Amino acid sequence: MSDPTALSLVPPLVVLMLAIWLRLPILSLISGSIIGLLMLDPGTALENFASVSLKVMADETIGWLILVCGGFGALISLLVRTGGATAFGHLALQFTKGQKSSLMMTFILGIIIFIDDYLNALTVGATMKRVTDKYKVSREMLAYVVDSTAAPVCVLVPLSTWAVFFGSLLVDNNVAAEGQGVAVYIHAIPYMLYAWFAVILVPLVVLGIVPTFGPMKKAQLAAFQGLQSASPALSGDTHTSDEYAMNAVEDEFEYADKQGKLHNFFVPILLLVGFTIYFDVDIWKGLLATFAITLPYYAIQRVMSITEMMKRMIDGFKSMLPAIGTVVAAFMFKDVCDQLLLPQYVIESLSPYMTAQYLPAVVFLAMAVLSFATGSSWGIFAVTIPIVMPLAQAVEANIPIVIGALLSASSFGSQACFYSDSTVLAAQGSGCNLMSHALTQLPYALLAALFAFAGFLMIG
Repeated sequence: MSDPTALSLVPPLVVLMLAIWLRLPILSLISGSIIGLLMLDPGTALENFASVSLKVMADETIGWLILVCGGFGALISLLVRTGGATAFGHLALQFTKGQKSSLMMTFILGIIIFIDDYLNALTVGATMKRVTDKYKVSREMLAYVVDSTAAPVCVLVPLSTWAVFFGSLLVDNNVAAEGQGVAVYIHAIPYMLYAWFAVILVPLVVLGIVPTFGPMKKAQLAAFQGLQSASPALSGDTHTSDEYAMNAVEDEFEYADKQGKLHNFFVPILLLVGFTIYFDVDIWKGLLATFAITLPYYAIQRVMSITEMMKRMIDGFKSMLPAIGTVVAAFMFKDVCDQLLLPQYVIESLSPYMTAQYLPAVVFLAMAVLSFATGSSWGIFAVTIPIVMPLAQAVEANIPIVIGALLSASSFGSQACFYSDSTVLAAQGSGCNLMSHALTQLPYALLAALFAFAGFLMIG
């Protein structure tokens, strides 16, 4: 397309409608990509689909994501099989007395594990679901707490993968001087309003100050009645691929060492956090180093043979394939949306309102829509910052506030979008149906977004 038009909105709308109707995110994303390619050029749609899919699979970010997600699945499988996760669950039960305290412990763990949203989403959910299950907390509520302390918390902490990535983007786009990317990022943290509101909202919901409502109320009632994630209105009557993956992880608990030692849980987790920080917040290097020590550590104890460890790691990797497939399909869809000039259309449509006073609020709204529609938080930021920041400088807007608006929109999209990586992994780690998680948490994400938009209007 030579010029951005309203037609670029068609594929995202199709994806959202199909995702809600079919509850099959991968099929919905691929369908949206095909429709977008047909709009671009019907005659070469098949050829272009092949090109886009190969381009995405050859992307270094996708390779990193596959390795990291699969690596997390392998590590979690080991933690479960050795009984370490079960031992942690027994310890956690000593400090919890009911639904509220178990969810508050989940919230605190989510804040502590701030290095990376993938690490947060998978580790916290996987270790706490047995505890929250005991108190009849719905997996949807657990996934909401996990997701709300994943990207939103990582955004607010300068020692995280988000800060490293976005800080480098600020330098690349001449918003920050060489070596000052993270420093400029830190100045914007007070203005990352969505992340602040999303995190603050969690204890208010857990403690009942903000009541459960909408689909979440229905999920909580079903869990209380012993129907964990079983509501047809939420998860559907058919088994989806993510449900089969969750069942595989649940089966791991059946074979777990019932006399598992607590150190077999804490040692790998602490190693992972420590190595990730040591390698300049590189989670993949952190995982590799963790495996290099954890496997001999388990072998020396004879908790399982090397052969069984390899089998469990492969099973854990396979359990992450639905999540990996969803994120890969989302990257393909984002590539098609870029070809349709969707970011340019949204920005051009709102440009008349981009004055110094209203720019932060408009930027937040525009980028939140884009991030939600495409399932891309980091990618949309990379595409739009060269457009938004020169405009902010031209109208003499407050640069830290504009950066805060951009990061707020990214964290909103990461949490709220049905097929974003953070949402997918929070559901996977918590053992919750993906669409059930997305639909139950959306009202709370929108509530935090509404407060953030109002805040940007006031401080702009």
